[in-house]
Amino acid sequence: MTATSSTPPARPDPRDVHADDAALLDRTTSRAVRRRSLRLLGELLRPRWRPLAWAGLLIVVGTLGQVAGPLLVQAAIDTALPALRDGDPARLAAIGGAYVAAAVLGGICAGAYVRAAARVAQSVLLELRRRVFRHTQRLSLEFHESYTSGRVISRQTSDLEALRELFDGGLTGVVSSLMLMVFTGAALFVVDWRSGLVLTAALVPAWLLTRWFQRRSQRHYREQRSASARLIVKFVETMTGMRAVQAFRREPTTQAEYARLGEEYRDANLRIFGVNGRYQPGLVLIGNVTVAAALAYGGWRVFEGQLELGALVAVLLYVKRFFQPIQQLGMFYNALQSAVAALEKVSGLLAEEPTVAEPQRPTPLRKARGEVRLADVTFRYGAGPVVLPGLDLTIPAGQTVALVGSTGAGKSTLAKLVTRFYDASDGRVLLDGVDVRDLSTPDLRRAVVMVTQEAYLFSGTVRENIALGRPDATDEQVEAAARAVGVHDVVTSLPDGYDTEVNKRGGRVSAGQRQLLSFARAFLADPAVLVLDEATSSLDVPGERWVQRGLQTLLADRTAIIIAHRLSTVAIADRVLVMEGGRVVEDGTPQELVAQRGRFAALDAAWQESLV
Repeated sequence: MTATSSTPPARPDPRDVHADDAALLDRTTSRAVRRRSLRLLGELLRPRWRPLAWAGLLIVVGTLGQVAGPLLVQAAIDTALPALRDGDPARLAAIGGAYVAAAVLGGICAGAYVRAAARVAQSVLLELRRRVFRHTQRLSLEFHESYTSGRVISRQTSDLEALRELFDGGLTGVVSSLMLMVFTGAALFVVDWRSGLVLTAALVPAWLLTRWFQRRSQRHYREQRSASARLIVKFVETMTGMRAVQAFRREPTTQAEYARLGEEYRDANLRIFGVNGRYQPGLVLIGNVTVAAALAYGGWRVFEGQLELGALVAVLLYVKRFFQPIQQLGMFYNALQSAVAALEKVSGLLAEEPTVAEPQRPTPLRKARGEVRLADVTFRYGAGPVVLPGLDLTIPAGQTVALVGSTGAGKSTLAKLVTRFYDASDGRVLLDGVDVRDLSTPDLRRAVVMVTQEAYLFSGTVRENIALGRPDATDEQVEAAARAVGVHDVVTSLPDGYDTEVNKRGGRVSAGQRQLLSFARAFLADPAVLVLDEATSSLDVPGERWVQRGLQTLLADRTAIIIAHRLSTVAIADRVLVMEGGRVVEDGTPQELVAQRGRFAALDAAWQESLV
């Protein structure tokens, strides 16, 4: 199986694109994004069609109860009051009872609808949160090295919060408002179709105003979501890198940058409020003018004897009620635009595909021996320059190999290919003769473990952190791994020993101790291939000696690839590969390479001189 490198089509230079063509591209992209977002929403709502149908039935019944009120008022004025004057109170009592029953039924159904819709909304949000978290973990390392943690946090926090606000209140409000408008308009035409035409005429300016509002608010809400994301990213980056910020006295600069982003976010919100400040009063004005027109026209017809008084009262009530939902729809549209922008970002994240794909028919690997081979491997990051040009390398099972060379020589890239954090652009990476692209992720992760310079400890106990790659390990096995790397005494000196809770990122232990714990974690996983990428850089000399003693014992009978600038770590290797420009320029035992007086000999001499 050979991976072929595909070069993405070149994007046109914006300076060479005509303005009309650019607008067409933007509209096409916007439509594609909208379809993707709606498809995601459909996937979330489709399995919940039964509770949605029940909620729909509730809102229909509840809205009918509300719309029945003016009709009953008309009947009371035009028929029940004359009957009462003639000594028949039964009709008025019946209509009054019907009015109360309709109001009670409408209120009960409306409350039940809100609860039913809320259950659906919370179920959708829970699934969406799980999807985002699960998908983010599934994406390849390439994604996480380019997509900042602040942007991921923004997807999980502010974007999902915008969707929560939509589902929790806005969506229930807009459905009930739409239902009320439809039923109110229909009832108005039943009472008096001529007054219905007055309302229809008023819909023209209301529609034009709403379209104006939609166009501007859609743009402004996208700007607001982008400004919010930039603000969150800056905050996360500053808090994460606070040590560097304080060490280099960058507080004024970061504060100024954060203030600038905060002002952009404020201005984006003010633009939204400015649009709302025109839209809401405009709707109120149209509604009031329509009520006045309906009153004038209906009053004239009552005076002429063409319309009953009760019908006029019902018409005015319906016209007034019709414009109240429009105002609510305007408020909903604010939440909708914010949610649509958020949904576009979330759906974009979920549309990301892993660049390291899981094989459809994986080759089983029950017990790996640990032979690693790179067969004519070429690799580049994205469309960048070639980092490894046609590398051929075989590491027999059980051999400890050290990779040395200058920064950028390709050592860490080689390690990422062996662990399959990236796939080769061309050629094959083989484990025991099987292409790593044909191995399932669980099999590969059991066989190959990588320890990096950043020893990350998760919240939890020391025992849980050591057993991260092997949760079923016994207490004795955990302690044996800690003893092997020389960290057992450190752990027992902690307040609760192996049950001590470590703070976020392992703040209760030193950098060197964190690294030793990560070694214990890797050794407990018992991989066939162990990759150490600058894993001893944070250790002091005594700590490094402990680790070297542990390595000599625990690397026996397993393949090890050690990337290190400290040549003291290289001394335990069976074989040293000196890399330069993505190629192996020297290959041999440490003693052989020192005797050859080549690049490794120069590195060794510089290292010895630094010790003196």
